Amino acid sequence: MKLCYLEVYQTEMIEKNVLEDTIEEDKEEDLFINREYTATVDVIIPVYKPDNKFNQLMERLVKQSKKPNRIILLHTIEETLDANQHIAYALSLGTPECAVECYDIEKADFDHGGTRNYGASLSQAEIMLFMTQDAVPADSHLVNTIIMPFQDPLVAAVYGRQLANQKSGIIEAYTRQFNYPDKSYTKTLKDLPRLGIKTYFCSNVCAAYRKDVYDSLGGFVTKTIFNEDMIMAAAIINEGYTIAYSAETKVFHSHYYTYIQQFQRNFDLAVSQKQYDHIFAAVKSENEGMKLVKNTIKYLFSQKYYYLIPDLILQSGFKYLGYKAGMNYERFPRNLVERLSMNPSFWR
Repeated sequence: MKLCYLEVYQTEMIEKNVLEDTIEEDKEEDLFINREYTATVDVIIPVYKPDNKFNQLMERLVKQSKKPNRIILLHTIEETLDANQHIAYALSLGTPECAVECYDIEKADFDHGGTRNYGASLSQAEIMLFMTQDAVPADSHLVNTIIMPFQDPLVAAVYGRQLANQKSGIIEAYTRQFNYPDKSYTKTLKDLPRLGIKTYFCSNVCAAYRKDVYDSLGGFVTKTIFNEDMIMAAAIINEGYTIAYSAETKVFHSHYYTYIQQFQRNFDLAVSQKQYDHIFAAVKSENEGMKLVKNTIKYLFSQKYYYLIPDLILQSGFKYLGYKAGMNYERFPRNLVERLSMNPSFWR
C-alpha cells in the first residue's frame, strides 16, 4: 500500500483547511454521510495541559453535522493560566444542542482506564465516543460516520482513521497509512488466526463504544500504563462482538518522537502486554512490527527516499529494544523502570 506524493500533498492540504476558523462542508457523496442514524452520542475527552490543538478539536466537535449530546471533559488539574483559559474557551462553545461540561481530576488520580470509566459513568448516551485532546476532526461528519456501523447490533466498538499531521515527516505519514488504510473493515473472533494482534487493535484517539456492551464488560481496565483500548477490544472480540474500522471517520493525529521516546513508548507498550499476558501471549506483536519495517523500506526505495532508511533503522532499533526491555521489566530495579518509562508517575 503506497503513499504517493499526491496523497501526502492532499493530506497537507486537508490539514491546512482544518486549521481554518470554519469547516467547509464536505461535498463528497459518502455512503455513510447520506444515511441517518439517531443514536445518542456523548464525547468523552481526558484533558491535560490543553493547547491550541485542543481548541481546534472543540471547535470542530460543536460544528459537527450530527451534534453530540454532551462533550464531557475530564481535566487533570494543572494550575496554569493557559490551561484555565483553554478550558474556559471550550466551555464557552457549549450550546443547548451540544453541552460542554468539565470535571476536574487530581493528577495523582489520573488513570488511562479509570479516568475514562469515570467519564463513562457520567454518560447516559447509547454511544460513547472517546477522543484525545490532540485529535482534530478532518471534516464535519466525524460523529455521523463513526456511529453508522452501530446499526449492526453485533458491532460494539468503532475506531476512526488517523491521518498524519503536516509536519510529521514521510516515515510517520507512511506508518499512519499502513496502520489506518483508506478502506473500512470489520473484525471478529474468526479473524484472530489471520490478523493476530491487529484483531484487537483499537485506538481511543478516536473510538466509539456501545454503552450497554461497555458496561456489561466492566469498562476499561484500571491501573494500566497503556493499551486500555486494546484490552477492551480483546474483551469485545472474545465475547463474540464485532469491532469496526471506519476509514470515513478521519482525524489528524500523529507525533514526532525522538529515538529515546520511541524506546520509552514501546517499553510501556510491552509492559502493558506483559501485565495482561493472558490476552496478548498468543498474539505476538513482533511480527506486525517487522511487517511494517519491511513495507516502509520498500516504500522508501520505491520513492527514492534512500536517505531516510538509516533513520528508519534507528527508529526501529530503539522500538525493538524498548519492547524487549518492557517485556522484562520485572527484572529491573524500580528506579530504572521509572527512567525507562514514558510514564514514570505510573510507577509511584
